[in-house]
Amino acid sequence: MKDVIIVGSGPAGLTAAIYAKRAGLDMLVIEKNYASGGQVLTTYEVDNYPALPGINGFDLGMQMREHADKLGAEFLEAEVISVKSEGAVKQVVTDNGTYEAASVILAMGASHARLGAPGEEEMTGMGVSYCATCDGAFFKNKDVAVIGGGDVAVEDAIFLARTSRKVWLVHRRDELRAAKSLQQKLFELENVEVVWDSVVEQIEGSDQVEGIRVQNVKDGTKQEIAVQGIFVAVGILPNSGSICEEALKDEKGYFEAGEDCATSVPGIFAAGDIRTKALRQIVTAVADGANAVTGVQNYLLTR
Repeated sequence: MKDVIIVGSGPAGLTAAIYAKRAGLDMLVIEKNYASGGQVLTTYEVDNYPALPGINGFDLGMQMREHADKLGAEFLEAEVISVKSEGAVKQVVTDNGTYEAASVILAMGASHARLGAPGEEEMTGMGVSYCATCDGAFFKNKDVAVIGGGDVAVEDAIFLARTSRKVWLVHRRDELRAAKSLQQKLFELENVEVVWDSVVEQIEGSDQVEGIRVQNVKDGTKQEIAVQGIFVAVGILPNSGSICEEALKDEKGYFEAGEDCATSVPGIFAAGDIRTKALRQIVTAVADGANAVTGVQNYLLTR
């Protein structure tokens, strides 16, 4: 039986792995994907991680994984189906067997939220994307639309503007939520046009995206915008699912856990984008990983 099992290997999970090994804990990281890093892997440029301005997201994720590997962290590629607390023993059920530990750190991260517009599901993979850095190259010299107004949406628009002919940024409000530094970069780009106070009413196309129909939420006017690609960046949803039904979650599905990362179930911790918190960034996920291991150590000493 392990001292701790870490579910997920994004920045929070990898940091937890590093701290767990340094603490001398018998640990295991379970990750369903072939590569560690989580959402950071699809980030073209990370400009707000201390001491590494402008680092490629994939490189940052790989460096975190290499750090854990050098310390001898144990990794298993499997999909976790459920986490159950049997008192002092926690059972982690996967599609590759059941594993036991004295404690568990849930660090499954979050995924891109869907837009919910007609045509989105049918056109996903045929012009609708949730990752500009993954699919942007397919739209070189074409017209594309980015939906959203936060940091990710603006970063995507800036990234796509480098190779796309024109980028439309559709936002439902009259001001962006993104950091001012990102907004400044965006407004300096001549091939980016912002469509304010508007929502996507329909994604059009048959075998491939051909355009979007948007509606102004203030005056009700509608317009057709011809684009070949649509990049949805309207927020994230926690990858909590039904993995640990015992632990309390908020109405959106985030595990209720404070800065100590402790959930309502003794011995089960939640770190990174999966837990309730005010700010979800790489740096806060990394902090959660360290705090969660500290919580694990205290729990192991007092149980």
